[in-house]
Amino acid sequence: MPESSRYQEISGLWVNVDRVEHVPSMENPADRPYRFGYDITIHNDSLRIVTILGRKWIVTNAKGHKLIVEADGVIGKFPHLKPGDQFHYNNYHLIDSDSSAEGFYHGKDEEGQSFIVRIPLFTMQVCI
Repeated sequence: MPESSRYQEISGLWVNVDRVEHVPSMENPADRPYRFGYDITIHNDSLRIVTILGRKWIVTNAKGHKLIVEADGVIGKFPHLKPGDQFHYNNYHLIDSDSSAEGFYHGKDEEGQSFIVRIPLFTMQVCI
C-alpha cells in the first residue's frame, strides 16, 4: 500500500462522508463491540478518468490507539470513474470506544499517473 506523500491529489476528485450511524449488533467481537455504518461517495469532478485501486483507513480510539486498515479496491470493486461520475457505497467499522476515522483511496488516472484522494475525518461516538 502506498504512502500518501508519494502521490499527487487531483483537483476535483473528492470524497464525501454522507452518513455515520451506530448500528447495534450482537455479532460483534467482544474487543470491538460497537458497529458504525457509514455511507461514502467518491466524486470525480475532474477532467481525468480515474480508477480506485485501494484504500487506507486510520481509526483512532479514545485512548489514542490506532488501527490501520489497508486493502485493495473498495468493497471488492475497483471503481472506474469518468469525469462527472460518482461511486457510492456503504460499509462499517467495529470499534471499542469513541473513535475517529480518516484515510485515503489511491489509484491511477488514464495516463498511468498515481494519485490519492483523502477520506475526511469523521467521528463515531458511542451513546449507550
